Amino acid sequence: MKTKILGETGLVITPIGLGLAALGRPGYITLKHADDLDHVYSSEEMEQHVHTVLDAAWKAGIRYFDAARSYGRAEAFLASWLAKRQISPREVTVGSKWGYTYTADWKVGAEVNEIKDHSLAQLRRQRRESVEILGRYLYLYQIHSATLESGVLEDQSILDELANYQEQGLKIGLTLSGPKQSDTLYRALKITRRGRPLFDCVQATWNLFETSVGQALMTAHQRGMGVLVKEALANGRLTDKNDDLADSEKIELLREVAAEQLTTVDAIALAAVLAQPWADIVLSGAATTAQLVSNVAATSVVWNNNLQKRLAVMAELPEDYWKKRSSLSWN
Repeated sequence: MKTKILGETGLVITPIGLGLAALGRPGYITLKHADDLDHVYSSEEMEQHVHTVLDAAWKAGIRYFDAARSYGRAEAFLASWLAKRQISPREVTVGSKWGYTYTADWKVGAEVNEIKDHSLAQLRRQRRESVEILGRYLYLYQIHSATLESGVLEDQSILDELANYQEQGLKIGLTLSGPKQSDTLYRALKITRRGRPLFDCVQATWNLFETSVGQALMTAHQRGMGVLVKEALANGRLTDKNDDLADSEKIELLREVAAEQLTTVDAIALAAVLAQPWADIVLSGAATTAQLVSNVAATSVVWNNNLQKRLAVMAELPEDYWKKRSSLSWN
């Protein structure tokens, strides 16, 4: 996998990265996630499992890894793997996020899995924790799920604190969520500190079901921001795991295209992201080595305008997509 530069950040990345949301904690909203982990949840066994998936990612050429304070022990699992494999900070780029606290206490069926808090105290505490765990490997720090409603982009104390981190060499980003991703990104593009844009990167949800933020991401790309794409498989809805009758015709179309390309459904969905001119990284959310290998096959898909047109019919209204996502159960 060839490396490239993330926007104008100078950070070296690969077109596919590995996100650890489904690997760092027992429960997540990906379809049939419990089956991916074989219902094995001890911290020691999960850490070994994560190391195995990370080994597969490294072998496949992946050099960008994405974590968050709320992803259970994802940062710690990643740090222990980096140390065990003696990987230099110069060989890899790691991004993490602040703004949510993991509250499930290592339980799959917890009533509350995470709590959102975009306060200054939370930023300072979680940034300190991330640095303590990841040290010199941490290159990108992002607001986790920034929204207009949260007010985090209007909090001058937060913006000033992030600017201080940026001055110290840390790249600053924000991740987006919800049907108003575009509005949030356009607001973020206006924020400057010390004569330069505050945000170096944006991480958004874009997939064959949810394409509404595409034009805003093109604008961000044209202004030099690094663009990362999360949830490219719609939390499993764009894979063979999806047995929802409401999605059956669309999944069958994906299977048809995948068969023609001699590849997998998930590889086609990821390739759709890689084909976008504004996309720097698409994150694999693989929870197993088999999923990782299948995801990486996206780099071999030959994309063309015909595929783009055939699959355009899969797009949903943003409100419908996010309503469906909010109904997915932790498992």
